[in-house]
Amino acid sequence: MSSWSSWRKAAHRALYGPGGFYLRPEGPAGHFRTSVHASPLFAGALARLARAANVSRVVDVGAGRGELLVAMTRIDPDLHLHGVDVAARPDALPPFIGWSDTIPDGAPALLVANEWLDNVPVDVVEVDGKGVPRIVEVESGTGRERLGAAATEADDAAWLNRWWPLNGAAPGTRAEIGAPRDEAWAAAVHRLGRGLAVAIDYGHDRDSRPPAGTLAGYRQGRAVDPVPDGTCDVTWHVAVDAVAAAGEAAGAHGTVLRTQREALRALGVEGTRPPYDLARSNPRAYLAALRDAGEAGELTARGGLGDFRWVVQGVGMDIPALLKDA
Repeated sequence: MSSWSSWRKAAHRALYGPGGFYLRPEGPAGHFRTSVHASPLFAGALARLARAANVSRVVDVGAGRGELLVAMTRIDPDLHLHGVDVAARPDALPPFIGWSDTIPDGAPALLVANEWLDNVPVDVVEVDGKGVPRIVEVESGTGRERLGAAATEADDAAWLNRWWPLNGAAPGTRAEIGAPRDEAWAAAVHRLGRGLAVAIDYGHDRDSRPPAGTLAGYRQGRAVDPVPDGTCDVTWHVAVDAVAAAGEAAGAHGTVLRTQREALRALGVEGTRPPYDLARSNPRAYLAALRDAGEAGELTARGGLGDFRWVVQGVGMDIPALLKDA
């Protein structure tokens, strides 16, 4: 049965409520391709980052069905791995990989949140004909929208004024109130206690906010109209500068912002085509290197995965120099 509510409430029900999208048996991999699914080179880069930070524990927040963790076991079997997700522990997950629905306390760790924050639902606001930002409401069964009440709640207004100001914006201009992502990231940093926290997502900063917003839907590998009925992913890009500030307020003492292209190249994912001479001297090695070059190209491509934004924060430790200097 359809009902009207804010996008934040509707998307939360659709994604995480009974029968919600992220609780479906096929998991996220049945609907969209992430860096984890594109290549084991991504897992290898994160394993190298853990070692560069001198930690042997990796916590994957928003772990899906554990694909990243399984890939990391093959690359660095000595790492201690733990997945965090609202979904139940996958049946096929190796028993030595931990699993929970909350971030565990414990030893220093590399905390990775790959495409997690974009699925923390947020409210959408739109400037009306009188220049007033109003909460956008959505009908859950159809995706139809209407303008609701003015966005006058103190916390919402404060977030917009600081991170996505709409003063003087033309009617129809949209913004997305990212405070729930900031709160989620601050809680993750605080829970980590000590280590390296990395959020990886499509994102923007104050100099590149999209005037039409970023609300989107995905089903079975294709972009679709976002309808909060549980049959598709509903997502928004992340205000990475706001998230970084929230992490620092929660105890992170250093921040590095990089594109995925910059970060992965610093971690050894180059995408360099192997020399043709290798094809004659060692055809098998040549084909493997050619495969890796193609996968690296996808991970770092402009207009694609390479444009993802990395928020890297040290919590009680310094950020490794290889990312600082990238």
